[in-house]
Amino acid sequence: MDMSIAALSVNMAQAQTQQQLGISILKEAMETSGEAVAELLESVPAVLDPNLGAAVDIMV
Repeated sequence: MDMSIAALSVNMAQAQTQQQLGISILKEAMETSGEAVAELLESVPAVLDPNLGAAVDIMV
C-alpha cells in the first residue's frame, strides 16, 4: 500500500464523518419511533374494563 499519511488522514476523517452521520440518523429514527409508540399508547381507549383479565374461571 502506497498511501501517504495525508491520504490516510483524509480517509479516516471521512469514515468518522460517515459514522457520526449514521449515529445521528439512528438517533432521529429512535426518537421518531418513541414518539409513535407514545402516540399509539395514548390512542388506546381509557374506558377498558380494569378487571378484564384479572381472574380466570376454571371449570372441573
